[in-house]
This record gives sequence, structure tokens and C-alpha cells, in this order.
Amino acid sequence: MVKIKDKKINIFVQAAKIKKYFPDSKLTTTSNKLIWKGALQPTSLSDTYDIKLEYKMGYHPSVFVINKKLELFPGKTVLPHVYSTEKQWLCIYYRKAREWTSQQFIADTIIPWTSEWLFHYEYWLATGKWHGKGIHGKQEPYEKDKSPAPNNV
Repeated sequence: MVKIKDKKINIFVQAAKIKKYFPDSKLTTTSNKLIWKGALQPTSLSDTYDIKLEYKMGYHPSVFVINKKLELFPGKTVLPHVYSTEKQWLCIYYRKAREWTSQQFIADTIIPWTSEWLFHYEYWLATGKWHGKGIHGKQEPYEKDKSPAPNNV
């Protein structure tokens, strides 16, 4: 039996699906990079958050909250499940477990996961307890994401 290797989804195909789901958002693409800026509102009672998503083929997507400073729960000095509180760089999936690969659509995974993160953030802001699942230790430096992702990402 011949094994067919999974193919990475082309940047322009990724962009087309994002634009279909979020027609009012801003999208910039090159042959190997995508930058999406859009608004997400996790629930009808939630705030609306401006999001910037950066994705370069061979790397993990990075997601940031922009144009709004995320608040901290009283007594806390860092946001939960982020790579950088200062840059508001969200940790939305466990990269080492390959929960996301470049064979998946960003519009079907990363963006909904970002909305879910925001939902859990709002709950944390109200209670001080992170109810989202996942693995996340201490904050990692922003530069850590500069290294190439594994080949199948």
C-alpha cells in the first residue's frame, strides 16, 4: 500500500476560507505568509476583541489581542495561558502535542480556539480561576517562536 503524504494547505487557500467566514476582516498575504486582523466576540454578552493572527508556512500561527489592554485579575501580575502578557500573545493550543498542523484550516481551528480562549479569559477575570483546559507553565519569551516548527506543522 502506498502512503499518501498529507499536504500543507496553501496560504491563499487558508486566506480564502478566512475571508469567507470573516468578510469584514483585513487580510494580507504573500506566497508564504498570512496576517489576519479581525474582531471576535466570544458570547453576545462579551466584549469585542481585535485580534491579529500571523502565520508563516513552516511556523506555528501566533495570535495577539491588539488595540485593547487585557486586564489582570486583582493580585495577578500575568495573564494565564499566554506566551507574553506584555505582547498579549495568546497560548491557544499545546504546540508540542501537534494539536494544530498546517494540514488544518486556520478558520476552522485557530480562530475558533482564540474565541474560546477569550471566553475563558473573561471567566478568569471574573473568578480568578482559569477554567480552560490545556497545559501551560511559565510564560515563554516571544523570541522562542522564531525557530522553525516541525516539518508537519
